[in-house]
Amino acid sequence: MINFWIPLPIELRLVLLSLTGVLLGVISNYAIYNLAWDRRPIGPWCRAHPDAPARSISDRIPILGWLGMRRENHLHGKGFWIRPMGIEVAMSIGIPAYYWYVTQTASLLPIGFRAPKDIVAAESWMTTVFAAHLVLITIMVAATFIDFDERTIPDLLTIPGTILALIFSWCSIFIFLPWDAPNWPEPITFASPSPIAMDWLGPKGWWTAILIWTGWCFALANRRVILRHGLAKAVAYFVASLVRRYNWQLLVAIWLAGSIAIRVAYSFGGIPWISLLSSLVGLGVGGGVVWAIRIVGSVAMNREALGFGDVTLMAMVGAFIGWQGAVMAFFVSPIAAIAIVLVYFILTRNAEIPFGPYLCAGTMLTILWWDDFVSGWFVGNFAILGQFMLWLFLALLGMMGVMLYCYRVVSDRFRGE
Repeated sequence: MINFWIPLPIELRLVLLSLTGVLLGVISNYAIYNLAWDRRPIGPWCRAHPDAPARSISDRIPILGWLGMRRENHLHGKGFWIRPMGIEVAMSIGIPAYYWYVTQTASLLPIGFRAPKDIVAAESWMTTVFAAHLVLITIMVAATFIDFDERTIPDLLTIPGTILALIFSWCSIFIFLPWDAPNWPEPITFASPSPIAMDWLGPKGWWTAILIWTGWCFALANRRVILRHGLAKAVAYFVASLVRRYNWQLLVAIWLAGSIAIRVAYSFGGIPWISLLSSLVGLGVGGGVVWAIRIVGSVAMNREALGFGDVTLMAMVGAFIGWQGAVMAFFVSPIAAIAIVLVYFILTRNAEIPFGPYLCAGTMLTILWWDDFVSGWFVGNFAILGQFMLWLFLALLGMMGVMLYCYRVVSDRFRGE
């Protein structure tokens, strides 16, 4: 497919990608209004509101069709059509612009490898990265606006996205972004910047992969534990709640299928196994960091600190861009939050917004400035600090818990609770 795509004139590729961006904008809008918990009959591709005028063919023309949809203002609110039309316009412009940024300027490569000959040599790899990011970007757009609307991110977005990321990684290690290797940029795998140890090709890697996969499937189940009647009753209640949940058979099927696929990949070994393991480690670290913060924050504040959709979102991000990028994206997200809060407050006069949009924006900032953020700052510091970074994270996590607990105590005392 890439061998067919790259020889096309760049002007034709950009036009096709602009049309693709429009289509992905339509898909994003459909997901925003139909995968949300509170589905709304907004848009020409869903069932119309009972009181809405009959839909016409012109309504289904992307971008322009929203001008005709203005006639439903009395049902959905004045100006409801502006945001979905803006999403389609933005993606029709942004997707070809991002393609140019990734493949024609090679801005994701280390700065020393952006000469014309290097760009030509890396174009196939960067096209693969771009294709994987199309999926990631589309899901993040839908997740961002559903989170704005409902303060939740549906599993129907993040579960398929995570599985697609694992499939992409199994097919090609070149979905991963580069880091500055001594001679030529290489994909940043789970072991970078250190050389890949041979024992990861053996049982150590296999058990790591299975544990991460099992943990992810478990995270999607009903995890509520009730201890007030003793441990034996808690286990019985826990198992009963798992089986009683409507989708437990689907989760078991996903776990079995994934475990078999991991075993097959492990038996083949080599680069496909390293690539799949890299994606799984990204899944585990990306989701695990947010899950740990969610647990500590919830215990300290005595209420939910982060939605579990944020956990599954970052697990998906880690599966696409690796654990290094996922960690960096999480810590970059507060920078993105400043701009998002300002824009959101200007538009809505509401400064309280969910964390999912921050994480998505932080992910895009991390990708766009990959060479500076990850290949430069993160990988450089990891090479120096090594495993000490884990202890540093745990220490910061503990400090965060203490500070949040103190904040809760002081707040409750001021409120007289």
